[in-house]
Amino acid sequence: MGDFNKAIKVILRNEGSYVFDADDPGGETNYGISKRAYPKLDIKALTIAQATEIYRQDYWEKVKGDDIENSQLALHVFDMAVNAGVQTATELLQKASGTIVDGRLGPITLKAVNGYPRKVELVWKYKYQRACYYARLAANNTKLARYLNGWIKRVENSNIYPL
Repeated sequence: MGDFNKAIKVILRNEGSYVFDADDPGGETNYGISKRAYPKLDIKALTIAQATEIYRQDYWEKVKGDDIENSQLALHVFDMAVNAGVQTATELLQKASGTIVDGRLGPITLKAVNGYPRKVELVWKYKYQRACYYARLAANNTKLARYLNGWIKRVENSNIYPL
């Protein structure tokens, strides 16, 4: 089963603290929570506790982190949701697991993911999908290309424990 308490530590490490990068589509962010996504929040004053609760409700629960049996995979899906949105994270999971890609994480996708015979292989397939997504994003938007190395490092380093 996914472990939110372990996963949130990785997310907070990946996201860092307050940043205001004009080229970042999220704009002003703190602990990875963006002003664009949460326009009514005082981003600069956001606490770790507040960010953690947002991550639990708006990302972990929506990607059904508790229902994904492989905690490593749950972390990667969660991390992708945080970085690229719940729908994108779900679509990549569906591609990796060979289910119909509709962006909705329902019982068919969960059954395929949890019944996947080679758990480590599925994690690697998902990581590959993430890397390809980031490469396409960078190739299609020159302003975002400068983030590609960081995104790839994020995929490589988003681990609760070594595979």
